[in-house]
Amino acid sequence: MPVHRVGIQIIVGTYDKLLHGTITTVQDSSSLEFFDNFLFEAHTSAVRCIALSPPSPSPNVSQQQKIILASGGSDEKINLYHISLAPPACEDGISPPPASLAGKTTWQNPSNRELGSLLHHSSGINALSFSSKSKLISAADDNTIAITRTRDWTVLSSIKAPIPKAHGRPSGDTAPLGGTPTGVNDFAVHPSMKFMVSVGKGEKCIRLWNLITGKKAGILNFERSLLQGIDEGKWGSGEGRRIKWDAAGEEFLVVFEKGAVLFGLDSKPKARIIPSPLTKLQQARYTEIHNLPDLKPELILVSTEDGRILIYSADQSHNEEVCISSSTNDIPNLLPIGQIVDKSKSRIKDFEILEGSNGQNTTEEVYVVSASSNGAIRVYSLNIKELLADAAALRVVNQRRRMESESNGGGSGGAPTDVKESALSKPGVKLLGTYETGHRITCLKAFLMSAPPSAQPEHVSTLPNGKRTDNGDKTSEYD
Repeated sequence: MPVHRVGIQIIVGTYDKLLHGTITTVQDSSSLEFFDNFLFEAHTSAVRCIALSPPSPSPNVSQQQKIILASGGSDEKINLYHISLAPPACEDGISPPPASLAGKTTWQNPSNRELGSLLHHSSGINALSFSSKSKLISAADDNTIAITRTRDWTVLSSIKAPIPKAHGRPSGDTAPLGGTPTGVNDFAVHPSMKFMVSVGKGEKCIRLWNLITGKKAGILNFERSLLQGIDEGKWGSGEGRRIKWDAAGEEFLVVFEKGAVLFGLDSKPKARIIPSPLTKLQQARYTEIHNLPDLKPELILVSTEDGRILIYSADQSHNEEVCISSSTNDIPNLLPIGQIVDKSKSRIKDFEILEGSNGQNTTEEVYVVSASSNGAIRVYSLNIKELLADAAALRVVNQRRRMESESNGGGSGGAPTDVKESALSKPGVKLLGTYETGHRITCLKAFLMSAPPSAQPEHVSTLPNGKRTDNGDKTSEYD
């Protein structure tokens, strides 16, 4: 039986001004190998965010397909790079080169190269996203959201958010003396590509923007009771740190410092996420599992300050059974169906979720690539069916606790802090490998790599004498 390998390209931004690229190969979902393939000195200060464009199909199969990598930092620049979708060509597909004498194996690809820089912002870049292959959207501390056309890198529109008033400034903010904290923290484009939501510094609201006209479409202010329910009280900033749309565009998630709130299209809160034990949240992502046609679950993954990735189900029929109403707030608390725990307890700054086959004809496994601030990259495999089965057992425990609480006159339900970590077993989570980059990581992106051009059968033919030849131009591989 041939060895099945899955190649994953991992890109991290660091506090040390660098973009570090690493390739990992997963062999039959058991063994893992890591290889460094590029190291760019991207910025003059810390890298804050990175984004990857959707892949563009190449008309010539002999050419390596490429995507665009955009990075933003505290130095007002957006740097652009070409990154190959495939590893360098080898005899057996995704085979690694021999180990180097330095202790770390390098696997360089000449296709990974710098394109240039964009300088249309006047302050540090906070968020980047390719809404499509032709549009790059960026948000910065200068309170602007810029939409750039990738064909010629022309700024099509620059949306200016208002500067918040100075009253009610939280203690410990980083605004200069006499100034106010300004900047767009994050934005999320609706799947219809017609409007966008954003959250900013010093603002206790969500702003809605019309992408067709480039103008403001509405404001949703956070109620005081909602902020108090997620520990954003008198001394909290009350601002949203992250915002994400689900795949269907029917709900969005706003991440605060120590909690998150799930909103529907009617702008009403549906559920909230509070980690237990209470800690700060770092990143959140939706993921839709396409290879489970019978279940079709959509998951919410949230990383924390104490080295955990909490997994929640976003399916509405599933939420009715895993939500517990709080006596202090009408918004139900969403309980996790599983978690990934980093034993080092280092904060997980960012993570990525990838779907891929493990070579054993199973279709319910996904890969989670996480990056910790101490410089460690970890790759996990998730078995979604096992996680959902474990969540069903957890629901039975929660229902029993609610019945006991009601029989004892304790109210309509218990707090989510009553759920112990031991109740979240880990049968569906497996650590595949860890790689120490040696850099303090701030952000991460990853994607599944395609087969190299030499492994493509379309451009390999057989001559009458039995010899094999390449129909394409060998020099075009790195064009």
